[in-house]
Amino acid sequence: MSDQTKFLLSEDQMPKAWYNLQADFPKPLPTVLHPGTLQPVGPDDLAPLFPMALIMQEVTTEREVEIPEPVRDVYRLWRPAPLYRAHRLEKILGTPAKIFYKYEGVSPAGSHKPNTAVAQAFFNKEAGVKRLVTETGAGQWGTSLAFAGQLYGMEVEVFQVRVSYDQKPYRRAMMETYGARCVASPSMETEYGRSVLAKRPDHPGSLGIAISEAVELAVQREDTKYALGSVLNHVLLHQTIIGLESMQQMEMADTWPDVVVGCTGGGSNFAGIAFPFIGHGLRGGPKPRIVAVEPAACPSMTRGKYAYDFGDTAKMTPLTKMHTLGSQFTPPGFHAGGLRYHGMAPMVSHCKELGLLEAVSYHQVECFEAGVMFARAEGIVPAPEANHAVKGAIAEALRCKAEGKSETILFNLCGHGHLDMAAYQKYFVGELTDEKYDESELAMALAGLPSVPDGL
Repeated sequence: MSDQTKFLLSEDQMPKAWYNLQADFPKPLPTVLHPGTLQPVGPDDLAPLFPMALIMQEVTTEREVEIPEPVRDVYRLWRPAPLYRAHRLEKILGTPAKIFYKYEGVSPAGSHKPNTAVAQAFFNKEAGVKRLVTETGAGQWGTSLAFAGQLYGMEVEVFQVRVSYDQKPYRRAMMETYGARCVASPSMETEYGRSVLAKRPDHPGSLGIAISEAVELAVQREDTKYALGSVLNHVLLHQTIIGLESMQQMEMADTWPDVVVGCTGGGSNFAGIAFPFIGHGLRGGPKPRIVAVEPAACPSMTRGKYAYDFGDTAKMTPLTKMHTLGSQFTPPGFHAGGLRYHGMAPMVSHCKELGLLEAVSYHQVECFEAGVMFARAEGIVPAPEANHAVKGAIAEALRCKAEGKSETILFNLCGHGHLDMAAYQKYFVGELTDEKYDESELAMALAGLPSVPDGL
């Protein structure tokens, strides 16, 4: 194995197609249902929200979906992204394991999110859409869509979860720098937002509520569509460029991962790194262990139920089968805002049900501890979300140390934490605590899951 530290691909080595895991599933995904009729959703049902090109990507079972050349042209601003060997972290841990990380913080927005934001903006622009509305948690997705919308001359409006809106003012400023309008959610700008505030004026917000507000606006105007930063099949599809590049880079390093680790909230960066390796294994290649790391304060896969649920709190979206804490669940305001979603992507959930991945959860403070160790060893300050992947990779490396195994670990460092330093400041002065969800609220949210007949 090479002792090289960084592995770089040239622009002409960038993948020309995204990879679709649906082509290799041994069992197809459960059907998406209309919330009113419980009948399978068709393209016309989704047309008010998405352009037809994205709807077709949502349902296709083709293994490869071509990346349009104009999208690849934009990707060249930061792609191919680098792969690093974490030599210094290995030394600090005293592990025989080899640790590699794919670094997505090199994008203009500082995370993996532009991989899909640029693609979604492009397909919407091609369809004549003038305005995009969306939600965001920590602000990485809102920042990315603001960036992409500016490239294609589109208006962008972002509903940011209130607790993150207050915690991360510089994310808001970044969205505004790119020309977007950012509103704290729940807001007075939508009927649903007003109804939430009427019951609880100090509501901290949730991604489910912010999605409801964005969807409500999207269906009101012909020139407007909704854009989602995670969860949906086409979003996960766009992110697979991460894993596809990583496969080439692991070959350059003359090794292959025994373990692939990613943090999980809605599932997009995790799918980006993991799905190409899962698919390669399903087609007869090596099968690395796939480890999904989620926050203990919002543990959809380790504490949720695999069931049909709404993607939003107002119950306006189609029903998908996923690991969920219930669409009415409001997670506590821990700092990994991008991981505060009540459900897991249907495709990631399906992988877990098929035994293709393992899920673990960690608390906030131990993840920040891992992030600080990583920063002091490798020089990159991770985003709070990415700290969960760092923690997962360190746990695997320490397992290898205890077992005396020299395994290869690959994880996705999905974004930098340069705009999250307030959280690090709290960590250093001992004010960062392990937020806990309300068990009774979780029980109520799960009890309120929609009733769907067996067999669907």
